[in-house]
Amino acid sequence: MDLFLLVVTFAATLALGAPVAVCLGLSSLAYILAAGLPVVIIPQRMYAGMDVFVLLCIPGFILAGNLMNFGGVTERIIRFANALVGWMRGGLAMANVADSMMFGGISGTAVADVAATGSVMIPGMKKSGYPADFSAAITAASSTVGPMIPPSVPMIIVGALSGMSVGQLFLAGAVPGVLMGIGMGITCYVLAVRRNYPRQPWQGVSELIASFFSAFWALAMIGLIIGGLMSGIATPTETAIVACIYAFIVGAFVYRELPIRAVPKIIVNSAVSSAGILALVGFANVFGSILASERIPQMLVNAVLSVTDNKYLVILLVNCLLLIVGMFMETIAALIILFVPLLTLATSVGIDPLHFATFAVLNLMIGLCTPPIGVCLFVAANIARIPLMPVIRAVLPFLISNIIVLLLVSYYPPFATWLPTTLMGN
Repeated sequence: MDLFLLVVTFAATLALGAPVAVCLGLSSLAYILAAGLPVVIIPQRMYAGMDVFVLLCIPGFILAGNLMNFGGVTERIIRFANALVGWMRGGLAMANVADSMMFGGISGTAVADVAATGSVMIPGMKKSGYPADFSAAITAASSTVGPMIPPSVPMIIVGALSGMSVGQLFLAGAVPGVLMGIGMGITCYVLAVRRNYPRQPWQGVSELIASFFSAFWALAMIGLIIGGLMSGIATPTETAIVACIYAFIVGAFVYRELPIRAVPKIIVNSAVSSAGILALVGFANVFGSILASERIPQMLVNAVLSVTDNKYLVILLVNCLLLIVGMFMETIAALIILFVPLLTLATSVGIDPLHFATFAVLNLMIGLCTPPIGVCLFVAANIARIPLMPVIRAVLPFLISNIIVLLLVSYYPPFATWLPTTLMGN
């Protein structure tokens, strides 16, 4: 009965549109009260969930991304992306994808990508003759590349949950992220040719070179992050701090577009965003500990293994489960609740943990632009000033493209494991 109350309360509050953190907290409170347990369990479990050293790098990477964004990074990356692919049929849409791959590698979050680049790219695409629904759809879909290319907030969460190397997790997501970008770029081109979308004039080699050097300091931040982790010189948390210092210097003294007086506001906004993520981590840990006490993870593992212990069928079942969960639940909450039991299931049938972590995160990234929750769809539709339903219809070809990449990564482990194994060893 107590478990039933937990599930019903969570489902009801989620259906009413409450934030996921609130849903997790209220449902956990309902269970604890019904079971006659002391309420002090909630803050204890929340603190235990947040008291993980590697989670300190989340505020750091969020602050670094905000400093770079306010420091003129977005416009320079868009300029470079336009010069690189804008001359092709549907080139502005492909530039949108390229921009997300580059900006996402700085911010580490999909929603930050939609908000930052969408405010520039969506009006620009509409002005150039692209339909509003298509402009919003490609902006939302391409934003899911960001958390796959390092740095990645979901990969940091996975590292905190499993004890796996965050550096290896970052590198494991890089190739799948590039595959997602290539797949969506091809989809853009095919749709642009079929629908006769416009192309931009070729701006010349001189503009390509000039835009590259203009964006160089922004793009170099990705190399700084990966280089610090690969070399072993810095931990993920130390790398995040270095990235913040770098972002401040580049924005304030190299690009000279980051006013010193704006820094306190940026820090406060970053702190609020970080607090929201960490509160979600804390409440999800309370919820997950309740599920663990009820032996739900073991029941899930046993239920799947009673059906099949074939590795490839287990991968298919896990993919189906996570795609469905990703439609309804926020990524970080889903990871905290489901990742550890599913990792146990995966390793029991011989799936490499690094490989599993990569396609698990990829599943949930696809959920960011999948209704009904699909937070990136809501943000993009709001920027485009159009209803949500046309954006949902327009995003379907890109969802198909991303699911094809998901299947490739799921069933060919080297897409996930080759780069971290090559650069960092076992």
